[in-house]
Amino acid sequence: MKYAAKKIGLMLLTMVIVSFLAFLAFQVIPGDPAVKLLGTEATPERIAALRAGCDIVTDTQMARAGINKSILASLGGEVHCFMSDADVAAEARERGVTRAFVSMERAAALEKPCIFAIGNAPTALFSLEALMEADKLRPALIIGVPVGFVNVVESKERIIETAAAPYIVARGRKGGSNVAAAICNAMLYQIRR
Repeated sequence: MKYAAKKIGLMLLTMVIVSFLAFLAFQVIPGDPAVKLLGTEATPERIAALRAGCDIVTDTQMARAGINKSILASLGGEVHCFMSDADVAAEARERGVTRAFVSMERAAALEKPCIFAIGNAPTALFSLEALMEADKLRPALIIGVPVGFVNVVESKERIIETAAAPYIVARGRKGGSNVAAAICNAMLYQIRR
């Protein structure tokens, strides 16, 4: 019990610190937050999509729970996570692919522009890359911060190398669902302000 409490405490502390640092960075850097987030990919359509409240798609229920849904809703967006849907699990099992892969395919069918906040599953990033390559998806932004060892670095580097969509990527093995949620919240607070 003490171990779990310690881990949860560290996770919450990490979320607070990352949110604070992201918020501070956006306060210090002058200019429009939407343009700062999108950088060279800041087309008028993508800036408008961020301000209009893109939906956010996550790869974990934890990231979904950590995103400020009231601010997102006030901008016209909502958060989706298809990973724990029974039909996603059944389809993944039937096709011999991961739930993350099928979840991203489901998200590609959403009609609104989406921000993809990936904090756990590297295969979600690989799926996004494949969907973009097949012209089935054009994300408003990809937040690629999965944590771990297997395919984590490779999936992040592929998003950077292809640069098929604007991205925020934490290079290396660090990241997590809490980091993905914190980045989303920092953006929401800045866009709303």
